Amino acid sequence: MRSATGLVVLALLVTPLLVLRSAPSASAATNSAPPGVVPAIQEWNGGTGRLVLTSSSRIVVPADAPAGVSRLATQVAAELSELTSLRLSTSTGRPAVGDIALRVNPSADFGGAKPALRPESYRLSVTEGLVHIDGGGEKGLYYGTRTLLQAVLGSPDRASLPIGTAVDYPNYAVRGFMLDVGRRYFTPEFIKSYLHWMGWLKLNTLQLHLNDNELSAPNGDWSQAISAFRLKSTDPKFAGLGAEDGYTREDWNSFEDTAAAHGVTIIPEIDSPAHSRAFIKLKPELGLNNGNSDHLDLSKPETTSFMKSVFAEFVPWFRGPAVHIGIDEYPTELADQFKAYVNTMAPYVRSLGKQVHAWGSFSAMSGSGAGYDKGMVINSWNNHWYSPRAATADGYKVINSNDNLLYVVPFASYYHGQGLNGEDIFKSWEPHIFGGGQELAVQDPQLLGAMPAVWNDLVRANYTELQVHGLVNKSFDALAQKMWSGGAAGTDYAAFQNRVASVGKGPGTSYLGPRQTPGDLAYRRPVVASSTETQAFPASHAVDGDASTRWSSRYTDNQWLSVDLGSAQRVSSARLTWEVAYGKDYDIQVSEDGANWQAVAERRGRTTAGTDTVTFSATTARYVRMQGITRGTIYGYSLYSFEVFA
Repeated sequence: MRSATGLVVLALLVTPLLVLRSAPSASAATNSAPPGVVPAIQEWNGGTGRLVLTSSSRIVVPADAPAGVSRLATQVAAELSELTSLRLSTSTGRPAVGDIALRVNPSADFGGAKPALRPESYRLSVTEGLVHIDGGGEKGLYYGTRTLLQAVLGSPDRASLPIGTAVDYPNYAVRGFMLDVGRRYFTPEFIKSYLHWMGWLKLNTLQLHLNDNELSAPNGDWSQAISAFRLKSTDPKFAGLGAEDGYTREDWNSFEDTAAAHGVTIIPEIDSPAHSRAFIKLKPELGLNNGNSDHLDLSKPETTSFMKSVFAEFVPWFRGPAVHIGIDEYPTELADQFKAYVNTMAPYVRSLGKQVHAWGSFSAMSGSGAGYDKGMVINSWNNHWYSPRAATADGYKVINSNDNLLYVVPFASYYHGQGLNGEDIFKSWEPHIFGGGQELAVQDPQLLGAMPAVWNDLVRANYTELQVHGLVNKSFDALAQKMWSGGAAGTDYAAFQNRVASVGKGPGTSYLGPRQTPGDLAYRRPVVASSTETQAFPASHAVDGDASTRWSSRYTDNQWLSVDLGSAQRVSSARLTWEVAYGKDYDIQVSEDGANWQAVAERRGRTTAGTDTVTFSATTARYVRMQGITRGTIYGYSLYSFEVFA
């Protein structure tokens, strides 16, 4: 704690510097445009000049601040250190000139914020001498610090803020993302990186779909199907249920800790009575068709008893207020058994202290929601199974997870297999839009928000979690923008993308950035191509280690891409990750001088995008080339990555 004498001396030393650097000149223009942050600020009242933060600036919280506010101050200091050259200290008490003051102040003026959303709202005021951030709650205060950090990153000197006042708040309570980890394992590092990124974009809900299986049984034999439940209990009665590549209680605690530090609530989903092969694999007697199924047999009381035991085991792991119970895509001829199951499980999960969320299925199952438990929140995922208008008419609150608009099935030929189009989302979508004439009113009181989803249907396809990230990355910022402040970012998508590039993904997300696959000899090596479609898709993107960037050729058949390994290397395989514009027929060629080429492998008749590993007899070469022969689409050749291995 500073002494009074020290404060006086410091003020004498620091104040003149701050005033000289931040005071506006007589001709200084008003900061009419708000800081270029993502998502855009709802309300801005600009002043003139800038406040420059220095090494003498502190992050200050009131002496009686909750422990969470003190932790946030320490976190912000570390994040500034990670992102900029600023090294700020933290303190308690009254702020001095040049400081950043954080406090929770529910009575502050949050402009047009809806009363229910005031805890996530904030007010950021920058004067010539101080920064004040008031949060309606701890989440709102956290979001205010995201705007602070992004504004500093976007400043010319990466150390200053425009003088003015931002009042900011969300349009919707649920600003989410759902990730299917049941069909494909995602590492804890990936999940925690996404929690950091979500907080950076003021997204507040991550749903983890924890169990599932492939869509159909190989040769009709469900015992051969790939399935998984991702939580690993130490209770012997659940031995064999959790997948080997799953999450321990310690893993889950790390998710919850990270989520809490970044304003995110985790909604765990345990899906039944369909998508339940992992449970039937453990208990074959509980499956339909004598266990040869991925549907539970609800005619047996022991089925419901077992599922109650699963929730009883794992609900204590979950810190958030809600648990998702699945309940979609069950055989419609068993609607009566299904309704009885839903009406048993929903109140049971509430008895464990949790709110209940579910996928909408009631129109397809029973014609309407009549007679179903009304204490659930419905993800409206398909207008036929249970449309948003039907669900709201039945009294449910809904979340927009519309399949036609918001589903991604990586590298599939359906459901946006190459990712959502960020520009379309930015220009044409908001959470009240479901398509098919099912739009709700803007900010309808029964519409909680939206939750786009990644479903890993193609369980046998060869792709990585970072390639999934490459698909999500195409639209995540635009989705966050439309869920937080709608059209506040304007209509210029190129300008919005410039904002996105300026603020990046925030602290703690380096795992998602460009990185070298172990053993890849082509990583960031010199590369040339026969052609490039536009300057946005250069050949260098194929070897930059970034799963979200790509090379794209001219729209003709005979195109190639060549990488210089730097010296003669023994090579025996190449891995190509195709965008939607894949190569149908192509050769892998090698050369010692870049002029004389020898084909060492060929691919003929490829029919899909995604990852293709081509192996060949070990050979010595300095240059390796993909020589396209026939395109697979009307477009050219487009590669997310071209990797070469010894």
